[in-house]
Amino acid sequence: MAVEKILKDEASEEKGDRARMASFVGAMAIADLVKTTLGPKGMDKILQSTGRGRGVTVTNDGATILKSLHIDNPTAKVLVDISKSQDDEVGDGTTSVVVLAGELLREAEKLVAMKIHPMTIISGYRMAAECAREALLKKVVDHKEDAEEFRSDLMKIAMTTLSSKILSQDKEHFAKLAVDAVMRLKGSTNLEAIQIIKKPGGSLMDSFLDEGFILDKKIGIGQPKRIENAKILVANTAMDTDKVKIYGARVRVDSMAKVAEIEAAEKEKMREKVNKIIAHGINCFVNRQLIYNFPEELFADAGILAIEHADFDGIERLALVTGGEIASTFDNPESVKLGHCKLIEEIMIGEDKLIHFSGVEMGQACTIVLRGASEHVLDEAERSLHDALCVLSQTVNDTRVLLGGGWPEMVMAKEVDELARKTPGKKSHAIEAFSRALQAIPTIIADNAGLHSAELISQLRAEHHKETSTAGIDVISGTAGDMAELGISESFKVKQAILLSATEAAEMILRVDEIIRCAPRRRENRM
Repeated sequence: MAVEKILKDEASEEKGDRARMASFVGAMAIADLVKTTLGPKGMDKILQSTGRGRGVTVTNDGATILKSLHIDNPTAKVLVDISKSQDDEVGDGTTSVVVLAGELLREAEKLVAMKIHPMTIISGYRMAAECAREALLKKVVDHKEDAEEFRSDLMKIAMTTLSSKILSQDKEHFAKLAVDAVMRLKGSTNLEAIQIIKKPGGSLMDSFLDEGFILDKKIGIGQPKRIENAKILVANTAMDTDKVKIYGARVRVDSMAKVAEIEAAEKEKMREKVNKIIAHGINCFVNRQLIYNFPEELFADAGILAIEHADFDGIERLALVTGGEIASTFDNPESVKLGHCKLIEEIMIGEDKLIHFSGVEMGQACTIVLRGASEHVLDEAERSLHDALCVLSQTVNDTRVLLGGGWPEMVMAKEVDELARKTPGKKSHAIEAFSRALQAIPTIIADNAGLHSAELISQLRAEHHKETSTAGIDVISGTAGDMAELGISESFKVKQAILLSATEAAEMILRVDEIIRCAPRRRENRM
């Protein structure tokens, strides 16, 4: 009896082993793509868009690379998603999480070929992940009570994060900037208060941290260049109606004098609006939209600094930092919350004039000004710094710290190996495979640095069989080095997120036994 076709003509389905193969291949291809960016000697990728202007991005941030790819393989999309969520959650480890998931699937493929059921592999992986997490928890260091020690931990974490990025040459300088900025936040993970401004020119070493807020605008003509004890009204309102603008409506007048009257009425309306704004008792007015010459003149006469066309991110952050709210109507001044700061002045960075607000209400606010050779360098520097800031702000909340440089993976692999020996049945194969996948990360770090990975990893494994070993890969000297002495540290939260996300993603892909693609929608002929 022939089975009727259920799916539409152009829909396709792959079943059983073929579907599994397709998912493994897709996931491993994505992992291999970002693999070379891992570690301090990882290389960068150039991403060129096909849009207008053919924009170019140079980066080695896993999440940025994967976000920019248009992928057809459904399993590869799962890996792109975990790297995105890793980026949102903890900021760093976006490459590691994809590489680990890819390695877990590579190992799973061999097990499936040995006729071990995917569900057995999954339960083995589950046990192994739990065991690996326990192993890390035993080894964490927590310096929450000791401020000095904790600050040095943060410096080490920032330097480790930055050492695989473009900022690796000046990592001490940038680690200090990042730690200072995060310490000002006093434990909040709201990175909105840290503003990053990019100005081409100078070298990366010229970057600096400035307390307060910098707005990338110029001060208008004839207005005060410096204001102390400023009261700031942040607004989003139209200040450009001092000329007749009536779109789509016709106004018939019988003489030019009438037109002049209408214009005078418009001006009067504008003057009333400006007077209402002045009635708030302010001396600085920041508007999201344009301010025309006439109202600007009125503000200048009243001795008020008026800033027009501040970009939206700029005014949202300015309102947040100065403690004000964005207003759009001005009829009852008592309900509008004004922003306050001690001093507003004009400063020069490179060739550009900017407005600097210092002594703002929200004490934790600060601005990091990045200088660099070109836009591409600055974009990549911003991404690197953002990663470091994310990791640091998470570490301030969860103060547990581990050593880095492939040390955590070796610790986990050792424990997982021991679990495999104790576990009877087919699961033990899966647990052993998990330990091999964990060791793949230090292997790749060594490979990327052009070192002999097989020899290094066997050295590390031997070191780790001694009690309380702190051995990891020292990429600079090309040997197994002491991570505690080299000051290479990582945040526990990042490692835990990598381990759990990668295992869950691998599990999800392993469960797949059929891929069904819908038939494409037909465009109807409307001719």
